Amino acid sequence: MGEPTLFERIVQGEIPSHPVARGEGWYAFLDVFPRRPGHTLVVPERGVPRLADLETAERRVLMDGVAEAQRRLQAVFGTQDFLVLVHDGAGAGQEIPHVHVHVLPRTPGDGGHSLPALWPDATGKRADDAGLASLSEDLVSA
Repeated sequence: MGEPTLFERIVQGEIPSHPVARGEGWYAFLDVFPRRPGHTLVVPERGVPRLADLETAERRVLMDGVAEAQRRLQAVFGTQDFLVLVHDGAGAGQEIPHVHVHVLPRTPGDGGHSLPALWPDATGKRADDAGLASLSEDLVSA
Protein backbone atom coordinates (compact mmCIF):
# COMPACT_ATOMS: atom_id res chain seq x y z
CA MET A 1 0.00 0.00 0.00
CA GLY A 2 1.08 3.56 -0.63
CA GLU A 3 1.05 6.57 1.61
CA PRO A 4 -2.23 7.32 3.39
CA THR A 5 -4.43 9.85 1.61
CA LEU A 6 -5.07 13.27 3.12
CA PHE A 7 -8.55 12.08 4.07
CA GLU A 8 -7.24 8.89 5.73
CA ARG A 9 -4.94 11.11 7.81
CA ILE A 10 -7.93 13.31 8.73
CA VAL A 11 -10.05 10.25 9.64
CA GLN A 12 -7.18 8.94 11.81
CA GLY A 13 -6.86 12.31 13.57
CA GLU A 14 -3.33 13.02 12.29
CA ILE A 15 -4.60 16.20 10.63
CA PRO A 16 -7.12 18.39 12.48
CA SER A 17 -10.61 18.78 11.06
CA HIS A 18 -13.96 20.32 11.92
CA PRO A 19 -16.30 17.36 12.51
CA VAL A 20 -19.94 17.18 11.53
CA ALA A 21 -20.59 13.52 12.43
CA ARG A 22 -18.91 10.12 12.57
CA GLY A 23 -20.28 6.63 12.14
CA GLU A 24 -19.07 3.09 11.66
CA GLY A 25 -16.90 3.25 8.53
CA TRP A 26 -17.35 6.96 7.66
CA TYR A 27 -16.51 10.47 8.80
CA ALA A 28 -18.14 13.80 7.89
CA PHE A 29 -16.30 17.11 8.32
CA LEU A 30 -16.46 20.67 7.07
CA ASP A 31 -14.59 21.49 3.89
CA VAL A 32 -11.86 24.07 4.59
CA PHE A 33 -12.40 25.50 1.09
CA PRO A 34 -16.21 25.72 1.21
CA ARG A 35 -18.28 26.63 -1.82
CA ARG A 36 -20.99 27.84 0.56
CA PRO A 37 -21.57 27.75 4.33
CA GLY A 38 -21.94 24.22 5.67
CA HIS A 39 -20.08 22.56 2.76
CA THR A 40 -19.41 19.12 4.22
CA LEU A 41 -17.32 16.19 3.01
CA VAL A 42 -18.33 12.64 3.87
CA VAL A 43 -15.56 10.06 3.41
CA PRO A 44 -15.26 6.33 3.93
CA GLU A 45 -12.57 5.33 6.39
CA ARG A 46 -10.80 3.27 3.74
CA GLY A 47 -9.10 5.38 1.11
CA VAL A 48 -9.94 4.23 -2.40
CA PRO A 49 -10.29 6.52 -5.42
CA ARG A 50 -13.62 5.38 -6.90
CA LEU A 51 -17.05 4.36 -5.67
CA ALA A 52 -16.71 1.05 -7.52
CA ASP A 53 -13.58 0.30 -5.43
CA LEU A 54 -15.64 0.29 -2.22
CA GLU A 55 -17.22 -2.89 -0.94
CA THR A 56 -21.02 -2.96 -1.06
CA ALA A 57 -21.24 -2.47 2.71
CA GLU A 58 -18.82 0.47 2.54
CA ARG A 59 -20.98 2.20 -0.08
CA ARG A 60 -24.05 1.62 2.05
CA VAL A 61 -22.54 3.11 5.21
CA LEU A 62 -21.09 6.01 3.22
CA MET A 63 -24.62 6.92 2.11
CA ASP A 64 -25.78 6.55 5.72
CA GLY A 65 -23.11 9.13 6.53
CA VAL A 66 -24.42 11.45 3.81
CA ALA A 67 -27.94 11.17 5.26
CA GLU A 68 -26.66 11.90 8.78
CA ALA A 69 -24.71 14.93 7.55
CA GLN A 70 -27.87 16.15 5.82
CA ARG A 71 -29.88 15.69 9.01
CA ARG A 72 -27.44 17.81 10.99
CA LEU A 73 -27.13 20.45 8.27
CA GLN A 74 -30.93 20.58 8.04
CA ALA A 75 -31.15 21.25 11.78
CA VAL A 76 -28.64 24.10 11.63
CA PHE A 77 -29.50 25.65 8.25
CA GLY A 78 -33.25 24.98 8.28
CA THR A 79 -33.30 23.38 4.84
CA GLN A 80 -34.32 20.07 3.29
CA ASP A 81 -32.51 20.74 0.00
CA PHE A 82 -28.93 19.70 -0.67
CA LEU A 83 -26.48 19.49 -3.50
CA VAL A 84 -24.83 16.06 -3.20
CA LEU A 85 -21.89 15.50 -5.51
CA VAL A 86 -19.13 12.93 -6.13
CA HIS A 87 -16.14 13.46 -8.41
CA ASP A 88 -15.49 9.79 -9.21
CA GLY A 89 -11.82 9.66 -10.27
CA ALA A 90 -9.19 12.16 -11.34
CA GLY A 91 -10.71 12.53 -14.81
CA ALA A 92 -13.94 13.68 -13.15
CA GLY A 93 -12.24 16.44 -11.19
CA GLN A 94 -11.38 14.47 -8.04
CA GLU A 95 -8.40 16.20 -6.43
CA ILE A 96 -7.72 13.70 -3.63
CA PRO A 97 -7.71 10.00 -4.60
CA HIS A 98 -10.13 9.03 -1.84
CA VAL A 99 -13.88 8.74 -2.43
CA HIS A 100 -15.65 11.71 -0.91
CA VAL A 101 -19.16 13.05 -1.13
CA HIS A 102 -19.74 16.81 -1.11
CA VAL A 103 -22.91 17.79 0.77
CA LEU A 104 -23.91 21.44 0.45
CA PRO A 105 -27.01 22.83 2.13
CA ARG A 106 -29.22 24.84 -0.22
CA THR A 107 -31.22 27.68 1.19
CA PRO A 108 -34.01 29.88 -0.13
CA GLY A 109 -32.67 32.68 -2.26
CA ASP A 110 -29.32 31.05 -3.03
CA GLY A 111 -30.22 30.87 -6.71
CA GLY A 112 -30.58 27.08 -6.92
CA HIS A 113 -27.52 26.79 -9.17
CA SER A 114 -25.45 23.67 -9.67
CA LEU A 115 -22.02 23.45 -8.04
CA PRO A 116 -20.09 24.65 -11.11
CA ALA A 117 -22.35 27.71 -11.26
CA LEU A 118 -21.49 28.44 -7.63
CA TRP A 119 -17.73 28.40 -8.27
CA PRO A 120 -17.47 31.93 -9.65
CA ASP A 121 -18.70 33.19 -6.28
CA ALA A 122 -16.23 31.06 -4.34
CA THR A 123 -13.16 32.88 -3.14
CA GLY A 124 -10.86 29.88 -3.45
CA LYS A 125 -9.47 30.84 -0.04
CA ARG A 126 -9.28 28.73 3.05
CA ALA A 127 -12.14 29.33 5.45
CA ASP A 128 -11.58 30.90 8.86
CA ASP A 129 -10.88 28.14 11.41
CA ALA A 130 -12.73 29.95 14.20
CA GLY A 131 -15.87 30.16 12.06
CA LEU A 132 -15.56 26.51 11.05
CA ALA A 133 -15.03 25.49 14.68
CA SER A 134 -18.16 27.34 15.77
CA LEU A 135 -20.27 25.79 12.99
CA SER A 136 -18.77 22.36 13.77
CA GLU A 137 -19.91 22.66 17.40
CA ASP A 138 -23.45 23.48 16.25
CA LEU A 139 -23.52 20.56 13.83
CA VAL A 140 -22.05 18.00 16.23
CA SER A 141 -24.68 18.89 18.82
CA ALA A 142 -27.56 18.92 16.28
